[in-house]
Amino acid sequence: MTKHKSNPDDRSDNVEKLQSMIQNTIENKREAEISMEFSGSNQQEKIKEKNKRREEAIEGMREEIKDEAHDH
Repeated sequence: MTKHKSNPDDRSDNVEKLQSMIQNTIENKREAEISMEFSGSNQQEKIKEKNKRREEAIEGMREEIKDEAHDH
């Protein structure tokens, strides 16, 4: 049986990763909003729902950045 060595919990670049994830999510949201112009009403509703979840994710990531800043 092989033992797996755990990697140390390196969070030194966590804020940078979160900021990058926020930027990517914002860009995906913009692209989805543009695609709504060419979508049917059913697809538009799905895009709106997904963009709402994206907004919630962005808020969560921003809170996590605040937590990281507070911890350092």
